[in-house]
Amino acid sequence: MESILVLRNLVKDYAGHRVLNDVSLQIARGGFFSLVGPSGCGKTTTLRLIAGFEQPTAGEVLLNGCCVNHRRPYDRNVSTVFQSYALFPHLTVRGNVEFGLKRRRKPDVLARARKALELVRLSGKENRYPAELSGGERQRVALARSLVLEPDVLLLDEPLAALDPGLRKQMRLELKAMQREVGITFLLVTHDQDEALSMSDRMAVMNNGHIEQVGTPEETYLSPRTPFVANFLGSVNWMDGIGVRPENTRVSYEPRDGCSRRAMVTSCVFLGNCVHVVARLETGEEAVAEIARGNGTFRPGDTVHIWWNPADELSFS
Repeated sequence: MESILVLRNLVKDYAGHRVLNDVSLQIARGGFFSLVGPSGCGKTTTLRLIAGFEQPTAGEVLLNGCCVNHRRPYDRNVSTVFQSYALFPHLTVRGNVEFGLKRRRKPDVLARARKALELVRLSGKENRYPAELSGGERQRVALARSLVLEPDVLLLDEPLAALDPGLRKQMRLELKAMQREVGITFLLVTHDQDEALSMSDRMAVMNNGHIEQVGTPEETYLSPRTPFVANFLGSVNWMDGIGVRPENTRVSYEPRDGCSRRAMVTSCVFLGNCVHVVARLETGEEAVAEIARGNGTFRPGDTVHIWWNPADELSFS
């Protein structure tokens, strides 16, 4: 598939400190790509280099095959949705959406703005001001303001971070559907692994200024290449150096052949759709088995056996 955005050996130094170290990526046209990693890993710096807010110390940013290192942000056909949304408080919803169109002297400003507001389901609220909107509505205005410019790449900088958990889950679905409808390449920067896993076509996991792994959500979660990727994307039970995710960890009163360890239950946590049975192995390691409701009753102090299928072990190349 054709790449719309290519990062080639990007390096970024700040006052002698290397924030990005030889970052290379190819992002396909028309897809939903995520950069995910902990705070300080370099993902936001990467976004700022793509947007043109920062210049790389070395390496290239190529958009549609052309190096854009020395182009100003407004000379790159990319648009950014910031975590704070950065709406103009003195402009109405429609005024915010029309702002970029008018500045770029685009035709059919009103029609384009109406179409963008329909896309984000804000029709009928055109004359409200940001202070009169909910957090989710303000985010939709920010999205409409960027999408209406029809950028080659839409950059999303932690766009869901300010929303409450319930609305955040809803907006994940809406963002994914929106990207599919408009066909614009989305590049999401987030520290939330659930966001990256649920929305991305492909994703890159970053750590300490470099990329640990690139792949589909399924590839990175089920076949992590490093212990860091395994731990960052979800919980892992480490037993004698073997990694097994809680959903693949089993617990029973009887021993099983092969991958089985004797343990004592320390707690059981009811989570609604499942139960987490926490047990301490004889080696001192702790393991969590995620089991369905009704799959046995375990109590603290019970002697049990933690077991798993060899095919579910995490291995690292």
